[in-house]
Amino acid sequence: MGKSSKDKRDAYYRLAKEQGWRARSAYKLLQLDEEFGLFEGVTRVVDLCAAPGSWSQVLSRILIKGEKFGRAGWEDKQAKDHAAIHGTAEEKNHVAAPESRKDVKIVSIDLQPMAPLEGITTLRADITHPSTVPLLLRALDPETYDSTSTSASHPVDLVISDGAPDVTGLHDLDIYVQSQLLWAALNLALCVLKPGGKFVAKIFRGKDVDLLYAQLKIVFERVRVAKPRSSRASSIEAFVVCEGFRPPEGFAASLDNPLGAGAMLSSEGQQQPIKHTPSSLPSRHVRGDGITEVELGDEVEDEAQASSAPSPRWIPPFLASGDLAAYDADATYHLPLGRTTLDPVQPPTAPPYKRALEMRKRMGGAYGKTKLGGSGGV
Repeated sequence: MGKSSKDKRDAYYRLAKEQGWRARSAYKLLQLDEEFGLFEGVTRVVDLCAAPGSWSQVLSRILIKGEKFGRAGWEDKQAKDHAAIHGTAEEKNHVAAPESRKDVKIVSIDLQPMAPLEGITTLRADITHPSTVPLLLRALDPETYDSTSTSASHPVDLVISDGAPDVTGLHDLDIYVQSQLLWAALNLALCVLKPGGKFVAKIFRGKDVDLLYAQLKIVFERVRVAKPRSSRASSIEAFVVCEGFRPPEGFAASLDNPLGAGAMLSSEGQQQPIKHTPSSLPSRHVRGDGITEVELGDEVEDEAQASSAPSPRWIPPFLASGDLAAYDADATYHLPLGRTTLDPVQPPTAPPYKRALEMRKRMGGAYGKTKLGGSGGV
């Protein structure tokens, strides 16, 4: 979110700098919380793929500092204004500024370095590598950490992930890589999430995304898909909001043997190798209307059982998040008269384009113009 960004006229980009957010993606989490109440009763959170830290910043300002945004912030401001004008001394004290909470634990993880945030424990680690689990468990409970355990002694209430790969423009490849990143985030969440907990992650919607929904439904009671208003309609991104975590009986979470990696649970609760028989493999066929049906269970031979069997295709609810009065991320708004250009709230700590900027600066310009003339830059 630098000065020379091509999205200078994007409303959420400018609003993020005006309100002190590190990136415009903060509004995606705020709108998801407004729709689903993600932070109700939450005190322990893990933020995966956190850099540059906008989602962690939302967690810090809401859970630790007690700030309110969106509809809740507007209602809180209305109550304060009313109490200031018409309220008694007791009512004025009741709507005073909230105090910082001390019982909140937030851990943020990313491969890239991230500037520190108040109350946030940051880790520089790879969420796909098994060595990250002990680092995360130690950060969550440094006093009760057990090096022999693969699960948290005090599980967390919420795991969020806004991670995405560097897109190539090849949509099928990008969707596949994103699904693998989501799978890694889910397997890490299984190690620390408490029963009944929540999991929120970015997805890329593709033609076979139904299978992903069905897999998430195995370990969560409710799975919904949301598109925040701050997310551009032209983007294939959306967010899965999973609630009511219910780990399978006897399942032991581990990144060494992640969920679905060549093992299944037997009736005794022990993991056994999968026998790849035709009945155990997902079967799919395309209907005449273009919808792909996926059958995850064994084939049912008895007609009575077949009539009572659930539908092979399960579609989660798709919801739009964010008030209709909010800005449209795809619209272009006129810049206000007399505007002043704001610096980024937190400049990138280690941007991948840092060397290119240094080379351009040496040649005499930071915005495409160089000593050689022309506007091509480096």
